[in-house]
Amino acid sequence: MYFAYVIQCINFPDYFYKGHCENLEVRLKQHNSLKTKSNKHYAPFRIVYFEPFDTRDQAILKEKYWKTGAGRRYLQKILITVP
Repeated sequence: MYFAYVIQCINFPDYFYKGHCENLEVRLKQHNSLKTKSNKHYAPFRIVYFEPFDTRDQAILKEKYWKTGAGRRYLQKILITVP
C-alpha cells in the first residue's frame, strides 16, 4: 500500500509539505531526523492528512494534484479542522 501525505511544520504552522511513500511512520521519522534535504530546516513535522492507494502511480497523481491551485484549495478546506 502507498500513501499520499501532508505534513505540517510544528514550529512554522503555515509550512506544509506534500509527498508520497510506502510507509508513513518511516517517512515521518526520515523527515524529523533531517534526512530530507528539501525541508530539513523546517523539522519537526506532524502528519496532518493522508490517503491510502493501491499503487504508487495513484499516490503520485494525488500528490501532484495537491500541488496545484485546486489541490491546495481542497486541502485548505480539509485542514481547516486540524487543530
